[in-house]
Amino acid sequence: MGRHFISIWFFIGLLLSIYGILILGAGIYGLWHPPAQPVVLANLHMGIWWGLLLMLLGGFYVYHFFPGKE
Repeated sequence: MGRHFISIWFFIGLLLSIYGILILGAGIYGLWHPPAQPVVLANLHMGIWWGLLLMLLGGFYVYHFFPGKE
């Protein structure tokens, strides 16, 4: 019986996906409840873009390094 190891990149992909979901959620929340004093570039909605980027990158790692995939 051989030992099967799970790649660290799979767990990194999970973390990136979770962080992306949290940041995207905070960015979407900020659309409906804007702060009293917004930052200078608030119109770019970077939380939404950054959350989407992290979700896509994390999804790539999860898919590519999924355990048992050869």
